[in-house]
Amino acid sequence: MSENEKETVRITGEVKWFDPVKGFGFVVSDAGGPDILLHANVLRNFGQSSVADTARIDLAIQHTERGVQAIEVYHIDAPTSLGTAALADFEDFDIEELSSMPLEPARVKWFDKGKGFGFANVFSRSEDIFVHIEVLRRSGLSDLQPGEALALRVVDGKRGRMATEVAAWESAVDKDTN
Repeated sequence: MSENEKETVRITGEVKWFDPVKGFGFVVSDAGGPDILLHANVLRNFGQSSVADTARIDLAIQHTERGVQAIEVYHIDAPTSLGTAALADFEDFDIEELSSMPLEPARVKWFDKGKGFGFANVFSRSEDIFVHIEVLRRSGLSDLQPGEALALRVVDGKRGRMATEVAAWESAVDKDTN
């Protein structure tokens, strides 16, 4: 292994694409250069199983004989290209009120990307929480896996309990310990 391969560099960039089924995707650095491989294991170490295309990402990378690879994710911001218009189900809610609601630890029951929705359950509660694909995208995610632990901001919507934000499970735990 060359000395250059051991060097870790921190970069910011944009997710070009990520396919959770294939288990990898690519990031384009703001500084230019070759595409950066983002493996699912690196993303899982950050607490996510997917990331939305065009999401902003802060990474540690290394040059290897196979190319440039991400080795750690520090931060992900949801894509800004989705616009700021709220989903119709949330139009009666105050945006500041929604963002100040507590993050609750939950687990994915099922999610179908093709259908554009799925359900999760908040720990210690039996009711299903509806999760829409647009909420996922606005949260910087592209897909969810059954059994995946996450954190949700939940409201009582027109059609029942609904997620307004999806975050890494650790986000709910971190909030409780601070």
